Amino acid sequence: MSVATQHVLQVRDKIELSDIERRIFDRLLASLRHFNLQTQVRVAGGWVRDKLLAKDCYDIDIALDNMMGTEFAHKVKEYLVSIGEGKDVRGDGKIKSNPDRSKHLETATMRWLDMQIDFVNLRSEEYIKNSRIPSKLDSRECLVLLSMKQSFGTPEEDACRRDLTINSCLVVHGSLFYNIHTDSVEDYTKRGISDLKSGRIVTPLPPKATFLDDPLRVLRAIRFGVRFEFTLDEDLKVAAACDDVKDALAAKVSKERIGKEVDLMISGNQAVKAMTHICDLTLFWNVFSLPPVFKPAISDGCERLCVAYLDTAWNLIHLLKESTFKDKERRFLLFAALFLPLKNTTYQVKKAKMVPVVNYIIVDSLKQKGEDAKMVLDLHRASHKFLSLIPCLASNEDLQPDDVDWMRGLIDDVSIASRVRVLTGFVLREIKDLWRVALLVSILLHPIGINDTEDESSQLHKRRDLFNRVESSIIKLGLDKVWEVKPLINGEDIMNVLQLKEGPLVKEWKEKSMAWQLVDPSRTTEECIDWLREVNSKRVKLE
Repeated sequence: MSVATQHVLQVRDKIELSDIERRIFDRLLASLRHFNLQTQVRVAGGWVRDKLLAKDCYDIDIALDNMMGTEFAHKVKEYLVSIGEGKDVRGDGKIKSNPDRSKHLETATMRWLDMQIDFVNLRSEEYIKNSRIPSKLDSRECLVLLSMKQSFGTPEEDACRRDLTINSCLVVHGSLFYNIHTDSVEDYTKRGISDLKSGRIVTPLPPKATFLDDPLRVLRAIRFGVRFEFTLDEDLKVAAACDDVKDALAAKVSKERIGKEVDLMISGNQAVKAMTHICDLTLFWNVFSLPPVFKPAISDGCERLCVAYLDTAWNLIHLLKESTFKDKERRFLLFAALFLPLKNTTYQVKKAKMVPVVNYIIVDSLKQKGEDAKMVLDLHRASHKFLSLIPCLASNEDLQPDDVDWMRGLIDDVSIASRVRVLTGFVLREIKDLWRVALLVSILLHPIGINDTEDESSQLHKRRDLFNRVESSIIKLGLDKVWEVKPLINGEDIMNVLQLKEGPLVKEWKEKSMAWQLVDPSRTTEECIDWLREVNSKRVKLE
């Protein structure tokens, strides 16, 4: 596994505001004075954490002690309009509460001065005696988890309701606040600053109770823990792995929220560590849930193999030139690598169609876009095709007829010397500008000669060198951007010359004509039509 250097975080004693932040807070205080409001305004969330760590942050979570967020947000906007600054406010909206899905508070949102600002009230709860609570909790956890009626709370009460002691230090909604009236940081659990400095992920209340209140906090603890290379508390890990929390994650948290967390992990700076934590806490199949019925059966330890492929892909990305993959390409590559062991596992959908379970995981379990699932599946298919071409592309050898198990009929009339170019051209035309991503996925699968004396680093360098050789060969063949090459003839030309009606045969001949074109990029439309007539003449004679 990847081993990262432990960072020692320097925590500031005082928050230093930017000019924009100072302007925003001045306007919030002015709004209070304008409407004669006796409200204390504090900042919670990741902004406090990032400012203490001297990092930039463009999301501000405002916590109010005696007003609803929507009410105060309307007052702020009204005040900004009155002083001629309201025209720059965008996205004046509201996110409704949904306690059944662990969204306890209604949130008002606006965007101003390129900052996302959310407004919410401080929270407390009023315990209800006859509420339902999960089983297997000790008395302290039961007290915490009794269903509650939300009401305005004090900062102390709100701090204990939040997910981690270091939050607003580590995960949004933590125990630290920034008071804009006094320009000071407030640590109501008395542990937030110390846990931040010592690099510990701890919950202010018993972790099982904290997670059952909102099970998504498990994934957020993992994501922020790996982001800052902090240590997960042992009690936290035990609670995260327990069956009650797993069941709650499935029952209370929307797939969209889970998918967002996973996407942030994959796009973050420690994707492998995050997925390793998910495996270690036995949460992998809870997060990446499978359809009820699929085949073939998944082997024990498959999730570890998924993470191993991700780890290799991650290390290869960093061994290659930084500019090799853009952010979008890197994201698709990591998802394709993570789900590589599942590429041949399918499930049945309507009309008896068999679909890869990877599609189900991305679209149904993570609620990502259908386009994302299609792209990952396309990468898997293209990587399979690349596998048969890699030996020839890496060594400049000719491709033999039995070397490929796809498009055999297409290359029957192509000379052996040109087959690698033609087939590689077709792969690139299918996957387009993600061909390097598909190539790297195939490199993960390609067997490399390993001897007993080679360590993991040597193996990675072998795969890196193989990728570079194949990439160089493709470029030398002049195939980069080959998907932009327009066909010399179209379906209508084929139907006229071959006297065919529109249908599968026309599509087949369009592919054959493209294969003919790929053999020699200097060929012309007239030559292609002559070739088609010659082929047709031979076909007629055979009939």
